[in-house]
Amino acid sequence: MRAVVFERYGEPAGVREVADPEAAEHGVVVRVEATGLCRSDWHGWQGHDPDITLPHVPGHELAGVVEAVGARVARWRPGDRVTVPFVCACGSCPACAAGDQQVCERQTQPGFTHWGSFAQYVALDHADVNLVAVPDDLSFATAASLGCRFATAYRAVVRQGRVAAGEWVAVHGCGGVGLSAVMIAAASGARVVAVDVSPQALDLARKSGAAACVDATAEKDTAAAVRDLTGGGAHLSLDALGSPATCAASVNGLRRRGRHVQVGLLPSPTGTTPVPMARAIALELELLGSHGMAAHTYPPMLELVRAGTVRPDLLVTRTIGLDEAPSALAALGTAPGAGVTVIEPWR
Repeated sequence: MRAVVFERYGEPAGVREVADPEAAEHGVVVRVEATGLCRSDWHGWQGHDPDITLPHVPGHELAGVVEAVGARVARWRPGDRVTVPFVCACGSCPACAAGDQQVCERQTQPGFTHWGSFAQYVALDHADVNLVAVPDDLSFATAASLGCRFATAYRAVVRQGRVAAGEWVAVHGCGGVGLSAVMIAAASGARVVAVDVSPQALDLARKSGAAACVDATAEKDTAAAVRDLTGGGAHLSLDALGSPATCAASVNGLRRRGRHVQVGLLPSPTGTTPVPMARAIALELELLGSHGMAAHTYPPMLELVRAGTVRPDLLVTRTIGLDEAPSALAALGTAPGAGVTVIEPWR
């Protein structure tokens, strides 16, 4: 099969022929019809994830058709249309037994713990626990965007963030996950303030339901701007980018007893990130993490998508083939662009 491969961290990836994957007894091989290009893939390429072994094939948000199944797989057959959360759970650890597969103690992640979906085929573990059926009326490109960005944003806003109608929600960083969060919060009846440095991203945020936008290149203190726009601060705020500056701005833009949800990854040389804890203590703020979404919790989100209440398809702004993927991956560090880029490996 053809796949995007990198040999060294931070050095250009290339497209080449590699061996087709094989299904584990509990797993499947999926023919990849669409896979999203995500900033998490860039973090992996940069060497920010300790689970990656070189050489490596990135890619973790995907949709496609089951090509082969392992002997112990009961629920899936070749030809099934599927997607998968980026966290593939084991199904048997204490976290999984509690229904929290998104924090599975023995999780695997395509594109990180093993070769991923920037390829024509990908192997996925514990298929009966992790696969999600893709309805026939949902495109593969839309379904691919659900597994990481949209599902992550859905859980961050609805479950972790406990959004309520009429609340103010601030979203810092309007890439794929941030725009998804804007759309989901607005569909939940919240009033959304979107914060970003890109005029194109802010324009997409407005189209996705943002009531107000803050241009971070024009505002020295984005947290103060959020507090002004919301009459004292957001009830719920998300750092959807993942940087010390956006994390601090998200916390500082909250009102009393507000809720901050950290969604964007925060790699650092020391493994820690400064957070304005004095404000968190004084205002009794909640600081929460959010890490994907378990496969068994997808149905309510899929119903919203099928009903047209939320439109993740509108966030897909570019479709490319494998040959364009290496340069697009590298560009995420300096020019992430607006909206979601989807790779179609068979183009």
